[in-house]
Formats: sequence, structure tokens, C-alpha cells
Amino acid sequence: MANTTLAHTLPEDIDRGVAGATSVLVQRANEIRQQKVNWPSYLQSQMISQEDYDVITGVESGGNVRQTLLHNQRYQVARTLLNLLGHISKDQTIQYILIMVDDTLSEDKSREDKSRVEIFKEYARKHRESMWSPFLNLLTRPDSFIINMTARIVAKLACWSRDPMDGSDLTFYLTWLKDQLRTPNNEYIQSVGRCLQMMLRVEEYRTVFYQLDGVVTIVQVLSTGKLNFQIQYQLTFCLWVMTFNNAIAEKMNKYSVIPSLADILSESVKEKVTRIVLAVFRNLIEKPEEPQIARENCIQMVQCKVLKQLEILAQRKFEDEDITADIEFLNEKLQNSIQDLSSFEEYCSEVKSGRMEWSPVHKSEKFWRENSGRLNEKNYELLKILIHLLESSKDNLVLSVACHDIGEYTRHYSRGKRHYSRGKRVLEQLGGKQSVMQHLTHQDPSVRYEALLAVQKLMVHNWEYLGKQLEKDAQQSAPRQ
Repeated sequence: MANTTLAHTLPEDIDRGVAGATSVLVQRANEIRQQKVNWPSYLQSQMISQEDYDVITGVESGGNVRQTLLHNQRYQVARTLLNLLGHISKDQTIQYILIMVDDTLSEDKSREDKSRVEIFKEYARKHRESMWSPFLNLLTRPDSFIINMTARIVAKLACWSRDPMDGSDLTFYLTWLKDQLRTPNNEYIQSVGRCLQMMLRVEEYRTVFYQLDGVVTIVQVLSTGKLNFQIQYQLTFCLWVMTFNNAIAEKMNKYSVIPSLADILSESVKEKVTRIVLAVFRNLIEKPEEPQIARENCIQMVQCKVLKQLEILAQRKFEDEDITADIEFLNEKLQNSIQDLSSFEEYCSEVKSGRMEWSPVHKSEKFWRENSGRLNEKNYELLKILIHLLESSKDNLVLSVACHDIGEYTRHYSRGKRHYSRGKRVLEQLGGKQSVMQHLTHQDPSVRYEALLAVQKLMVHNWEYLGKQLEKDAQQSAPRQ
């Protein structure tokens, strides 16, 4: 499969390379690294011991001195670094120490030589302490650089250590990352994204992040439309690696992943963003074990105009052959899904996408006569979505169509006195009637018109009379746009 190689192209240290150089965290670390700490003054004032002084100045020296120290005095290095982090209060010094820790970890060049992360685990085991607590405690500090450099170190420890992070420590850390994504105007969001890129390559961490509503959070952040292409790429990458868990891939369509990424695809001018979005779409078709879910994902992509974007992309030349392969794969799958798409499946897809328009199915008397009762399926799933759209959408077209559909559901499902009472009761219990009535004073005339018609359908018992009245109203009103 073309896009499976993508995960292996991400360096172990996610801040290496050009993208890392643009990170606010990396740039700030380069500045702090040049501001040497006056360790002799700490020693003279007895704030640190002679032993800690000798170790920290050796670590600071780098090169062969640091290499020898880490080889011969592993335990003492861990003890000194953790002791200083736990007892020094000055932010500037803590910043500097964390950079030394990160530099020490990052010097390991290969996956097989990541043994430096083990010095903290060995120290913690000997003292019967948690390896994670000293670092996780720093995530509560007020200084933004300290907490984000700490998060970067924790990601490396969690991904490179032989023993994975687990339990409440893992939950705390992933929750912290999730909350940082939601922090308004977070200048370190690129670093947060890179920590997640590392963490979510580990299967055990994907499952926990999903259980913490991680997918919901990523989609909500992507949907703000305020992200630069690098953050778009990072967060879409996170969604992509999560789709390699089949159980998660099967549930992705519940969280508006496809509509959100369809918007990004339509606006993207960066090849790396296009590539990763297409890779997610491909996995949402290939990874679900249930064929029906893969089919529903195809239908939703069609509803979100992905086919149109594929046609546009097919006219461009890409350096990456995987993009061309994914375009061809997706185009074939989506075209096939259209050929055997029933009108009700088309309607379901449109409602679930939240992108409703005056497609022929809405105005079809036959469709509503045959399918109105099916809106009750799965505990009134489609009715609840329509009502939610009335309460949350800012799109006048969506509001108009949703009002119309609720009215048509009432008109066709409620034929006969007994059914009328039941249909009306369902809508009242779900809050549908109130949601429609709130739009009777909407500023847009089309929304007001459809809301008025829907309310009439909710109130009137004599459908033959209403049909004549609707025909009369339609003749007097402007045609729908």
C-alpha cells in the first residue's frame, strides 16, 4: 500500500530538519543555550553540592566529556539532573537544565542506541520512585517554555524507553497535550503537535488518546480554520496514524473527520498537506473491517465533494508518486460507490455531513412517502442530527433545508390521526418543534419561510387542505435559490 511508508519517514526526534528549525520551542532553546548558567555561584552559595556541580558542568561541556560521563556515571547524571530540577526555583536555570536533558537524549543517533533514556528509569527503580513524576510535575509550572520543553522530553522518554508509559501518568500527559491544543493562541502549538506525532505512532498510546476524546479535539482544532499548513499537516498526521488501529478507523466517521479534512483538501496549496489528507481518506476505506463502514465513508466523501477535488488534483503534477496513486485509488472507490447508491443512503450521507442543499431527494414526494419512517431508525439518529443542525448551524441554506425536512417528516410519517399524534410527540420530545419555531423570526427570508411551512405541517391535521394551501403559498412566493 502506497502510504504505509509515510510513518517510517518521520525521524525519531521529531524536531530535526527544516520543520523543527521553524519551531518556536527550538528557536527559543537555541537562545537560552547561549546564556550559560553561573554554576560556580550556585556552588559557592551551597545551593548545589560539589558532586552535582562536577556532573552538571560535565554534561554542559558536551562532546566526549558528556559521553564519558554518561558511560561511567549514569546513575549520578540522572541523580544530579533530577535533583537540580526538583530544588532550583529560578525559571531561567530550569529552562537551561531541561535543554541539557533534551540535548543529552537527542544525541543518540539510532533507535538501537536510545539507551540514555534508561538512566532515569534505572535511577527511579533503585529509589522505588516514578520515572515520570519529576517531569510531569513540571507541566504545572506557569512558564510556557518550561512546560513545553518538558513535554518534549516526556515524549522522547515515553517513545524511546523499553518500558512504555501507562496508567494515570499516560492519561495525565495525553490529557495535558489535548488541553494545550485547545489553548487559544498557543505559540507552542507546533511543539505540542510534534509530541503527539511521536506518541501516536505507538499503538498503546493511540487507544488511550482516542478514549480521551482525542479525535474529537483534533477535528475541532482543525475546523477552526486558523491554522498554518504546518499545524494542519501535524494534526492530520495524528489522525492518519490513528486510522491504523482498525477499531478506531471504523469509528472515525462519527466525528466529522471527513468533512473537516475535505475542507482542508479544497484549500491546501502544500503538497505535504494534500498527501496526508489523501492518506487518511485511503485508510478510512481500507482499514475498517466492516465493508458497510468503508462504503459509508465513501458516500460521505462524495457528499463532501471529494470527487471534485480529486478531478482538480488529477490535473496537477506531483513529485510524490504516492499522491498520484492515492488519487487513482480514491477516484475508483468513490465512483463505484455512486453507482449503487440508493436515494436514502444519499440522504443519510448528506444529513450526517451537515452540508445540506436543495438536492432532488429533498423535494421528492416519492422519497418522503417511502422513507419518512426511516428517520426513526437507530433511536431517531437522523432526526436528532436535523435538530442539532437547526440549533448549531450558521449556514442559512442548511437551516432552510433542515426546517423543510422536519416538516416533510411530519407530513408523511404522520398521515392519519393516530400516527400524527405519535410523530408530533416524537418531535416534541426531541426538541424539534421548538427548534423550528425559533427560526420563525430568522433574519433570512428563506429560513423564515421554511420554518413557517414546517410549523404548519406540525400543526395541521387535514393534509389534503394543507397540500392545497402549500401549492397556493408556493405560487405566491419566490422560487428557492
